[in-house]
Amino acid sequence: MRAKIITIGDEILIGQIVDTNSAWLSSELNKCGIAVGEILSVSDNGDCISSCLDEALRDYELVLVTGGLGPTKDDITKQSLCSLFACGLKNDEASFEHNRAMLTQRGIPFTELNRCQSNVPEACTVLFNRNGTAPGMMFERDGHYLVCMPGVPYEMKTIFAEQLAPRLDKIFRLGAVYHKTMITTGMAESVLAATIERWETDLHEGLKLAYLPNPNGVRLRLSSYTLGKEEAEHAVEEAFRELGKIIPDNIIGYEGASVESAVADMLRERSYTLSVAESCTGGRIASRFTAMAGASDYFLGGVTAYTVAVKSEVLGVPQATISEYGVVSEPVARAMAEGVAALTGSDFAIATTGVAGPSGGTEQTPVGTVWMAVKTPWGTVAEVRVFNSEREVNIERASAYAMDMLRMQLKKAKA
Repeated sequence: MRAKIITIGDEILIGQIVDTNSAWLSSELNKCGIAVGEILSVSDNGDCISSCLDEALRDYELVLVTGGLGPTKDDITKQSLCSLFACGLKNDEASFEHNRAMLTQRGIPFTELNRCQSNVPEACTVLFNRNGTAPGMMFERDGHYLVCMPGVPYEMKTIFAEQLAPRLDKIFRLGAVYHKTMITTGMAESVLAATIERWETDLHEGLKLAYLPNPNGVRLRLSSYTLGKEEAEHAVEEAFRELGKIIPDNIIGYEGASVESAVADMLRERSYTLSVAESCTGGRIASRFTAMAGASDYFLGGVTAYTVAVKSEVLGVPQATISEYGVVSEPVARAMAEGVAALTGSDFAIATTGVAGPSGGTEQTPVGTVWMAVKTPWGTVAEVRVFNSEREVNIERASAYAMDMLRMQLKKAKA
């Protein structure tokens, strides 16, 4: 079966916010065996909303809508739905009581606008929203289904998972679709594809491989749309087991795994500690570690040494070293790593110094040049890379590469 996703809101059309809801819904629908045929964004205009929803219901068995359900006058989706389904509004008592209790707990006055949030079209089935004040709504017309959910991502995701997905499974008797994604790092997509070409050719005929590159590495997703669940799981596990023999040093885990999560697990497992000294990456490495719960188990702290003075006075990089080699150099990167380790008392340390761009490059040190160093209990290693891209991508790639250098050192320690 096919579905259409519609997002409502002028803020999307003028580029004020990025539509992440459609990407998430597409992924979830795909897992359910539902193909997304179209994704559309429409303005906060009643006639536009009504005509788009009416057309979508004629063409698709399932239409998912997010946005336009707020309490303010610019959110007019409910009125458009009442017009489309020729009905009035009713108050949903469960949503009303939930909203009043939630706002009272937060110390927010329960105004008339808040009261109206629990009003829903009479023709809908209410999808309870435990994270917000706007309930989801499900409509049926001639065997086709329209679902409206809030545009707030965490509210929409909860409604989909808890309220909608079980209903869709019963209504459409969805078949089994199986996906599993392996996360790789340290190998460009083209190099990876060439390295695993024979493995890809020999894959089970019921499996489909997708390459999903990003600045941190390449995700390899194996999917089954035709095999039974147990057969698909077995085929995927066997395929990834064989792949592990081909690129053992480039695999960091599955699904939500990241370079930093792999490093964190290794540090925690061996009771090692870490600190960071960052120049061109501007605290990105530290933020990626501290964004994970339990980072205090191993992460001691960091220094964003963006100026020569901080490199010298805080991290102890000798002025003579900076003068002789320049701030973007191997000796400075090594000294930064060793300096922050001494400052914090950590077992390991990461340091970065480079030219993120878009300006500041020279013929000898072009934009994207980054020296990275890792201080370990058995010595300090350093590498240089020229990422040669936009500033944000340079920062992201340098951060990922520096963390992967540490991961490889930890693998050596384990061996």
